[in-house]
Amino acid sequence: MKTAAKLIGTLIFASALLQGCSTPQVNKPADVLYKEGELFYQDGKYEDAIAQWKKVKETYQSPDLTTKAELNIADAYFLNKDYIEAAAGYEDFRKLHPKHPQADFALYRMGMSYFNQIHSIDTDQTPVKNAQTTFDSYLKLYPAGAQLTEVQEKLRECRDKQLQYELYVGRFYLRTDAYKAAIARFEESLKMFADAARRDEVLYYLGRAYLEDGQKAKGREVFGQLAREFPGSAYIADANKAMDSFF
Repeated sequence: MKTAAKLIGTLIFASALLQGCSTPQVNKPADVLYKEGELFYQDGKYEDAIAQWKKVKETYQSPDLTTKAELNIADAYFLNKDYIEAAAGYEDFRKLHPKHPQADFALYRMGMSYFNQIHSIDTDQTPVKNAQTTFDSYLKLYPAGAQLTEVQEKLRECRDKQLQYELYVGRFYLRTDAYKAAIARFEESLKMFADAARRDEVLYYLGRAYLEDGQKAKGREVFGQLAREFPGSAYIADANKAMDSFF
């Protein structure tokens, strides 16, 4: 009985195996896969769209569709807020197709992928630096690019965020009585961000740091510069209070 049961099981397995082998694997053409990806994309099903477009790449049937799929995959990652993957996708696209008509758009979106990873000033500032580097590259490579105005705006925001971080660190040194470290930080900020909107704030804290460090003449000099360059600054009143407390 055991032998018969074993024989039946073997025959069933063999039959199933033969049926599987006799059923041909159906592979969809690249254009069909691409259109399916487009439909998913239009419906906001970005992960499904990415999956279909990756299949387009795997078919090796159409270099043109493969190129389109590569950029579309990066776009889908971007719209799905997978910014790390999007940045990598745009970078790969540019490496593979540096002369492509949409290479400038890919660089812009690469910068935006980094920009959208920026959080508060007390966190890792790598995304700010990456975004600034990418936007700087855009300005050099595409001075008349379609995204020029927005790139310039985002670049200003990146510089402002960098200055906010420098102020954050400098104020920390000031609070912890590391006055010379604070002075060095604020002095460097004035050099690095000569055209920044927060320059009056930097001057105020630099003057404060000098006063706290016992360098009253330098503190008075910096506060005088603050009053001359920014006569309407809200920090002038604070500067006057600081001066009163030290003189």
